[in-house]
Amino acid sequence: MLPIVEAPQYKDIHSYITWLNKIASKWRRIWEENCLYQASPSSKPKFYITAAFPYPNGMMHLGHARTYTLTDIYARYKRSRGFNVLFPMGFHYTGTPVLAMADKIKEGDKATLKLFKELYRIPDEVIEKMKDPLFLVRYFHEKIRESMKIIGLSIDWRREFTSIDPDFSSFIRWQFNKLYEKGFITQDTHPVGWDPVVGTPVSSHDTKGDVEPEIVEFTLLFFTLDDGTILPAATLRPETVFGAVNIWVNPGAVYVKACIDGKNWILSKEAAYKLGFQLKKIEVIEEFKGEKLVGLRTRNPATGWRVPVLPAVFVDPDTGTGIVMSVPAHAPYDYVALKDIMKQKDFLLKLGIKPSELQPIPVIEVPGRGNKLAVDVVESMKIDKQTDREALDKATKEVYSIEFKQGRMLDDIAYRVLSDINDDRLRSYVVAAIKSLIAGKPVPEARDATAKWLSDAGLADKMYEIANGPVYSRWGNKVVVKILENQWFLDYGKEEWKKLAREALASMRIIPPGIRKDFSETIEWFQKRACARTRGLGTKLPWDEEWVIESLSDSTIYMAFYTINYILRNNGIGPEKLTPDVWDYILLGKGSPREISKKTGIPVNVLMDSRKEFEYWYPLDSRHSAKDLVKNHLTFFIFNHAAIFPKDKWPRQIVVYGYVMYRGQKMSKSLFNVIPVEMLAKQLSPDGLRIAIALSSEIDQDLDFREETAYTLIEQLRRIHTLILSHKEIIKEYRKKPIPTRISLEDSWIISKIKERLDHAAEMLEESRIRDAGNTIFYIIEEDIKKYIDILKTKKRYLDEESKVILAHIFDTWIRAMAPYTPFYAEELWSTIGGEGFVVEASWPIIEDEFYSEEALLAMEYIDRLVNDIREIIRVRKKKPREIIVHVVKPGEYRLLWKAIEYIEGNKPMKEYIREVVSEALNKKKAGIIARQVYELASSLPPKIRHIASNVSLDEKGIIKELDVWIEKLVGAPITVYYQGEKDAKIVGREKKPSLPLKPAIYIEFYNK
Repeated sequence: MLPIVEAPQYKDIHSYITWLNKIASKWRRIWEENCLYQASPSSKPKFYITAAFPYPNGMMHLGHARTYTLTDIYARYKRSRGFNVLFPMGFHYTGTPVLAMADKIKEGDKATLKLFKELYRIPDEVIEKMKDPLFLVRYFHEKIRESMKIIGLSIDWRREFTSIDPDFSSFIRWQFNKLYEKGFITQDTHPVGWDPVVGTPVSSHDTKGDVEPEIVEFTLLFFTLDDGTILPAATLRPETVFGAVNIWVNPGAVYVKACIDGKNWILSKEAAYKLGFQLKKIEVIEEFKGEKLVGLRTRNPATGWRVPVLPAVFVDPDTGTGIVMSVPAHAPYDYVALKDIMKQKDFLLKLGIKPSELQPIPVIEVPGRGNKLAVDVVESMKIDKQTDREALDKATKEVYSIEFKQGRMLDDIAYRVLSDINDDRLRSYVVAAIKSLIAGKPVPEARDATAKWLSDAGLADKMYEIANGPVYSRWGNKVVVKILENQWFLDYGKEEWKKLAREALASMRIIPPGIRKDFSETIEWFQKRACARTRGLGTKLPWDEEWVIESLSDSTIYMAFYTINYILRNNGIGPEKLTPDVWDYILLGKGSPREISKKTGIPVNVLMDSRKEFEYWYPLDSRHSAKDLVKNHLTFFIFNHAAIFPKDKWPRQIVVYGYVMYRGQKMSKSLFNVIPVEMLAKQLSPDGLRIAIALSSEIDQDLDFREETAYTLIEQLRRIHTLILSHKEIIKEYRKKPIPTRISLEDSWIISKIKERLDHAAEMLEESRIRDAGNTIFYIIEEDIKKYIDILKTKKRYLDEESKVILAHIFDTWIRAMAPYTPFYAEELWSTIGGEGFVVEASWPIIEDEFYSEEALLAMEYIDRLVNDIREIIRVRKKKPREIIVHVVKPGEYRLLWKAIEYIEGNKPMKEYIREVVSEALNKKKAGIIARQVYELASSLPPKIRHIASNVSLDEKGIIKELDVWIEKLVGAPITVYYQGEKDAKIVGREKKPSLPLKPAIYIEFYNK
């Protein structure tokens, strides 16, 4: 059992967690009894929000909890701002994850059984039943739903469904028929990721770690032996073949000679296996080690040069064919490996190879970088070992990128073609073709042209590979690429569809904004994607029921189904009545409800109510998910909405969250650190878990979850709780009383400061900056309140009539601001202070502008700066102060500051400001010095304070006098204040200092010791 980390430094924290768990159970029950989160159309503005529904093939874990908690905080915030919020949830049964988990149980997989028994704590008799996939998925469905309720998600559970429910299947068939009619679904022969053992296509949801197999196409260049045997060199850069001086094999790897489509090939054993899935007929003739090939001569298919086979340990037999061509001028690995070979003179002599044969031959020129970029980069990075993979990978990435973007083919490559052909007429024809099609062309153009030329000549083929391999299926099998015949595909490569997707993305708000480019790039590189499987739970293709629609294809527009499914179910509308005409009317507004009612037997009012409900909620206002779904589900979501719905029903926003780690490690079942949420919620309390998720990182960062952080935050909740309880009776009695018209500076300051904090938190929540807003609510506001109470106590006016009213208003406001983050905790506090109704239904706290005082905020900023300056002087002198004397400017002397702020906000330089001030002064030297000081002072002010100071003139003497006892407490000495130039103003020392607006002259008299 993975231990949950304890926190011994927090005394009695667990008793407080017990209390938090108790109130969570209490308020959850009450909320459910009152159906608080059931959202129906109303006169309020709507806000429709969803998060990706989970696969129930395991317990709900921290990854789920982060997505759903942050989504819930956003939903609760929107609800508090007066929106009618719908937040529904369903469960994704489709696909292979559930089957794979059930199969592991049948096979007695030790890791799975350990996970279920020791971490999930599932009884043996229940695990035995999980051999049935449907039992397994329903068991975890119930567990996940319960976990969602435990942590307080504000979900409308009336709308719950699973992706294998018959009515949902009807909806999915309608969707696929629409895509098929539009020509966006095609049947084709195409490469797909494939589990070779189970025999099924796989995508990200079918793999361990949810990794999408990225398929790349290698060109296989036919280097040939004298007897015609082909050594197919796999490359992504066929245009560099004009500079290939040898080919590489791994001497220790196993290679095979095989008859492939009637011709003899030599390639790695792994490659022969994989090519068997790519429409190749393969018969293995013999096996041998790669060392057997070393020293043989092969013909370069482009140039006709007879180049040697050489050994290289960097060659991976499981990538491509295990045969690699060597182009040292443009491939760092090749250049470094050949440098090693060149040192072995006896070896080369034995093989009959002259060093001159292996010199880099340029193919590509980069303006300003020459024509042997790999050589230059390797030498500049001082790489001298082919085993230095990290450096070589970096160098390779740099070279390939620069040459692809800036490189052009050399003109003279044409004259290297077919150098071993004696037929001058034939050769001149080929040279002319290369001059026209490849020589002098940009690298991307030349790449395609070279591959086509050699393929058309029968000198090249192609092979598909997993670029980000190894990738493993949910069954634990290594994924290969299979070319499927008659496979059904969503044709995301279709330009007509891409154009719609681009337009939809452009109309959407993306949070965080930096993710937008990832969506744009994904839209561009998407091509055909297999959309059906022969195995797994799900919906049958409507026109070909041998196929089941796969999991990432039936989860693209299901948000529309949430809006109306409960109406159909409540009225007993079975799936057999849900014809395409019904969905056309409900979701697209097509057809007559009366005619459809006659055909289907569905009452007209049910059809019209469903249409109205859909019209009310759609479009989806906000879609929330983790960033690993950007390159699949979330982009499919954009494509499919754009294809199915009119523009006014396209989604409005996507919010993307970072990954989750547990104590610095990626969460993984194999690492045994996927701690169930129900366990964490019990250990930390639901609100403790929620606030730890919310405040540990910002949404665009990866969350590294640690219990210590949670305990710290729970301790903060306890401190806030204690503070509020100590004022409970006052809050109850005074929260409804009006704020007095005449109040002190500190009263005006705290009201204005809380308004400023709440406005900032609201602004951050609108941007889904959940951590920033949370820190403001749970930490910064507390500091403000404590400061206010400290001032009250120091001035001996703590709990006078005015302060009671203000404290009551502030605490009332504060509790409502906490509710989106810690709803159970806030509800209990709300009840404690006599709040009306439920706090989770209360409005976001707003302090009216009439109580907001910019002058009070500037005044307190002034006092804080004064105290800091005094403390700094005391710190430097290291003596005890006897008296503080302060000289301040008179209220009418802010003109210089206002002018400086005007220059700063107008982006005018300081020298122009100084010039203007000096031009109007009699003592120009003194005026210049003061002008510089004022400008620098204005520059140091926070933007908000600078804005306030641009039109406010403080009575600095009056402010200091109003808070003098508090200042004296903070600096440890009495304070006396004078206006600058005031008669009999006291000065310590001989030097008289200038007083500036917001920057008084400070004189301190110290004790001798």
